[in-house]
Amino acid sequence: MFNNLFKIGMFSLALVSGVSNADVLSTTEEKQLMALKETALSSNLSYDLIESLTTEVGHRLVGSEGDKKSIAWAVDKMKALGFDKVWTEDLTATYWHRGEVDAKVIAPYPHDVVAIALGGSVGTGEKGITANLVHFKTFEDLEAAEDNSLNGKIVFISNRMERHIDGKGYGPAVAARVHGAAVAGKKGASAIIIRSIGTDDNRLAHTGSVRYPEGSVKVAAASISNPDADMLLNQLKRSDEVEFFLKLTSHSDPKVVANTANVIGELTGSEFPNEYITLGAHLDSWDVGTGAVDDGIGVGMMMATVHHIAQLPVKPKRTIRVILFAAEEIGLVGAKAYVEKRKGNMKGHAIGAEWDFGVGPIYEMRTGVGKKSLPALHEFGEYLEPLGVTVSKTNTAQAQSDMSLMSKAGMPSVNFAPDGSLYFDYHHTQNDTLDKVDAEALKHNTAVYTMFAYFAAQSGVDFSK
Repeated sequence: MFNNLFKIGMFSLALVSGVSNADVLSTTEEKQLMALKETALSSNLSYDLIESLTTEVGHRLVGSEGDKKSIAWAVDKMKALGFDKVWTEDLTATYWHRGEVDAKVIAPYPHDVVAIALGGSVGTGEKGITANLVHFKTFEDLEAAEDNSLNGKIVFISNRMERHIDGKGYGPAVAARVHGAAVAGKKGASAIIIRSIGTDDNRLAHTGSVRYPEGSVKVAAASISNPDADMLLNQLKRSDEVEFFLKLTSHSDPKVVANTANVIGELTGSEFPNEYITLGAHLDSWDVGTGAVDDGIGVGMMMATVHHIAQLPVKPKRTIRVILFAAEEIGLVGAKAYVEKRKGNMKGHAIGAEWDFGVGPIYEMRTGVGKKSLPALHEFGEYLEPLGVTVSKTNTAQAQSDMSLMSKAGMPSVNFAPDGSLYFDYHHTQNDTLDKVDAEALKHNTAVYTMFAYFAAQSGVDFSK
């Protein structure tokens, strides 16, 4: 019946809801799937793991003591939770020191500004930089400026990120953070400040990585809080010359090597141990807040998912592998190392899904699999329907964040879309703390991932076809 429906283009969940689930799961497996759902919905394990990580370890900036502690923490927890194989894959990165920040308006109306160095930013020197602001509404406006037209100035980009349930406002806004410093340097500027890439109105600034292409002029880069950005715009309405002072002592030492590692744990499959259902999250975080939301939620959910399945009397047919990636925040470094170690070959990686976005409940499953295997995931969607999860009509999804590199290397993927309306209120700020975790949504989302992992492990479906 599935084949007939898909031949005439009827992809909606409603139309396929009458298909027998016995096509993929046996009656016994279907009952087990429902039992796992109830277990996850009633369990506090995901939350308890996040509480442990944020309390006992705290922030996990690459190369920091917290980063080292988190690796040991994850290995110990995986072993205690029933993973039967746990190991680390070492890698190195540059250790960046945040240092101190001092930002303020000198004239026409003196004002202290809440600012934070962008990750990887160079410093300004001990004396700091005092210069007039040059305002650009968007990153694209800065790009359009003539080279060397901003000599001795501090660039200010004021574009505000839009709030959306799926976080789609992030992409258009984040270019200013990632690429703004390099472009500002090319135009002759001495430094750049940007409105925080966030949707909140708190007087907190959002950090996040900045990139300097090889050979580019490196200028100091900071973000400022949304209220302070609004204040600067009000000053610019009154005067074409707003004098600003910025001092950053942030720096990287090329002689210092940050040693870190991906942490990988498995529940070995009973029939197909070399076929992997891969679940991902990143273990590192920025050094502000405690990384509860970004990405403590993902860490807790993926580890709890395997624990729930490990309690079954019979192991799943395929291996379930959890990858806690290192150094995601500074450019998917751990994910790149994972793919490179396997020479770009994702053989055996049957299907994968990551969590690195959102606070609220999952509302949609987006697929990126072979056409012949797609009906099986629509069939799985029937089990998710009572949880309020629909299946997207498209089939072009990649896994989130780190695992997007694995998707590009050929791994079939699923992307579970949660309510991310509040995510960028906390993202990369001091407000990324345990109290921002929605405990009930966390149970809901853990249930979805647990069901997905079990279904994919038992299905026998070749998701690449």
